[in-house]
Amino acid sequence: MLLVGSNVGIGKSIVAFVPVPLFALLRFVIALAVLWPLLRPSKMKRVARAEWINLFLQALFGTFGFTLLMLNGVARTSAVAAGVITSTMPAVVALFAWLFLKEKPGGRAFASIALAVVGVVVINVAQSGGGDHGGGSLAGNLMVVGAVCCESLYVILSRRLTQTLPAIDICAYTHGLGFLLMLPLGLPTALAFEWRGVDAVTWALVGWYALSASVFSFWLWMKGIRHVAGSLAGVFSAVLPIAAALYGIAFLGERPTLAHGIALACVMAGIVLASLKRRAPAPRDERGSRESNV
Repeated sequence: MLLVGSNVGIGKSIVAFVPVPLFALLRFVIALAVLWPLLRPSKMKRVARAEWINLFLQALFGTFGFTLLMLNGVARTSAVAAGVITSTMPAVVALFAWLFLKEKPGGRAFASIALAVVGVVVINVAQSGGGDHGGGSLAGNLMVVGAVCCESLYVILSRRLTQTLPAIDICAYTHGLGFLLMLPLGLPTALAFEWRGVDAVTWALVGWYALSASVFSFWLWMKGIRHVAGSLAGVFSAVLPIAAALYGIAFLGERPTLAHGIALACVMAGIVLASLKRRAPAPRDERGSRESNV
């Protein structure tokens, strides 16, 4: 979550010098340079047709759509606001699981979804009242919301595939498909771009972003989730907006506002509420004895 949160700000630093389509394409190129050993034809032939359809949808939403919307969004809004909005992902996943998988959320999940919505609304209402700058921020915020929805769809689609395919293979296949989807957009930009106009530090950030977003954070999350309860893992989502805010303050000169604080408090309260362990119900015979004693 620390890597994911800092990548929000790093992406904003990069798109100030590198066009979004080119940056997005480079992310896939660099990721595939690491993941290519997993793309063995003999292994890929064993993937069923229905699984490839699911993989394509994951690539369309979780890599292609998410990357374009997130990078275009952070180019138009602050890293602090983007970090707060991105942290609503657990609530959006719960909402989509209810809508598409018919997994009805409990009372705490409903409250978490409501608090996440309130947090996003607070940021957008506050920034929409700021004139032209606020309007630009509003557009960026809506793009980040779209990126969160895309990534949440990726999570929903992953639930079925993780039962039949290794998680790291899913990562490799979706990035390969994402590269093919991004190529028509990124290649013309790459051919027309003045590569010498970008300094070495920015290119280093591009490489770090690609590896941390596509490989490092994915691997660390998959390793960590094996040893941490799901309810506790949800609490660690609180690190994401904090990391994004710290990067924005330290490197981008951003200053959080009261609206950011209120929105962050709402989202974090929702995450903690949804992650609390439910109290186990008392056994029936014990309840019966209590009722008889009463």
